[in-house]
Amino acid sequence: MPTPYYLVDKTVLLKNLEKISYLRQRSGVKCLLALKCFATWSVFDLMAEHMDGTTSSSLNEVRLGREKFGGETHAYSVAFGDGEIDEVIANADKVIFNSLSQLERFHNRTGGRPVGLRLNPQVSYSNFIIADPARPNSRLGEWDMARIEASLDKISGVMIHCHCENGDFDAFSKILAEIEEKFGAVLERLDWVSLGGGIHFTGEDYPLEALAERLKGFAERYGVEVYLEPGEAAITNSTSLEVTVLDTVRNGKDIAIVDSSIEAHMLDLLIYRLEARIAPDSGAHNYMIAGKSCLAGDIFGEFQFDKPLSVGDRISISDAGGYTMVKKNWFNGVQMPSIAVRELDGRVNLVKGFTYTDYVESLS
Repeated sequence: MPTPYYLVDKTVLLKNLEKISYLRQRSGVKCLLALKCFATWSVFDLMAEHMDGTTSSSLNEVRLGREKFGGETHAYSVAFGDGEIDEVIANADKVIFNSLSQLERFHNRTGGRPVGLRLNPQVSYSNFIIADPARPNSRLGEWDMARIEASLDKISGVMIHCHCENGDFDAFSKILAEIEEKFGAVLERLDWVSLGGGIHFTGEDYPLEALAERLKGFAERYGVEVYLEPGEAAITNSTSLEVTVLDTVRNGKDIAIVDSSIEAHMLDLLIYRLEARIAPDSGAHNYMIAGKSCLAGDIFGEFQFDKPLSVGDRISISDAGGYTMVKKNWFNGVQMPSIAVRELDGRVNLVKGFTYTDYVESLS
C-alpha cells in the first residue's frame, strides 16, 4: 500500500476496549468515546460493542457521534453559537454548557434534554500547561460555589474534566477527593456526573480493580450515574503511521527524510515538543527522522536502526492514533495519509484515500 497511511489495528484496539468493558462491568460507570481525540468512524462498529456512546466538542462531532457511533451522545462545547445550538440539541441526549452565561442563554432551548454544566475544580493533573484545564485564568468551567448552587434548578448533572494523560491512580483518587470536598454539596443534588477523560486506565499495570471500586463508591456516595470520557485510553498503541524514506542527507548527523510531516500528520509532536515512537528503537545506526515539509523543525525524532537507511525503506511510527487523524491538514500540500484498518483476521483494508481534489476543495 502506498505510504503515507495510518494503520489502525483492531486486535490491539480490542485489548483496550476489553479493559473498558471490564471497568464498566465492575464499577457501573458509562464510558463515552472522546471524539476530539479519535473519530475514525470505520472502526466504530467494534468500539460501540464496548462503549456507551460519544462525547463531543463541536456541532460536527455531535452529528458524527449520533450518525456513526450511536448509543448516548453528549454535546459539549467551550461556546455554542446561536446558529448551531438548535442542531446540537437535536442530535444530543445530554447538553453540557461550559459557563453559567451559556447556560442562562440557551437552557430554554434545550427541549427537555438533560442539561449539564462544566465545573472547574481548580486542581488538575497535566504535564503540559497548554493542556491543563485548571491553568491560571482558565476559561474551562465554573468554580464559584454560590453561583453554581443558584443555577442547580437548570441542570441535572455536571462534567468535571481535569486530567491529561494521568496514569497514576493515586493522583486520580486524590484529585477526586478534592473534588468531593469542594463540590460535595452540589454533587449530592445531581443525577449524573462526568469525570471527563485523560485517565490512562488502559495502560500496562494500571490498577483497574482499585479504579472500579473508587468509582463505584463515588457513585453510591452521591447517588449519581458516573461517566468517563476516554479518548487516548481507548486507542493507545492501536495505530501506526506508515512512511517511506525519500532521501538521506548528513549534516553533523545522519538524517532520513520521509514522505510525511509532523506539522501536517502528527501535530501534537510539534505542539508539545515530543518525539515520535518507533519500535524497535535499537541498533548501531542513529538517524534523525525528518518530515518533507519546509518547516525547519519538522522532525519526528532520533532513533536507532540495525542497518543504514536507504531510499525506499519503510518506517512504522507507533502509537499514532490519538490527536492525529482529527488534526491532519494540508500544510505545504503534502499528501495526506490514507487510512487503513487491519481487521481481526489480519486482513488490511484501505478505508479512505485522499487526492488532489480533496486538497483543492479544502481551499477556495
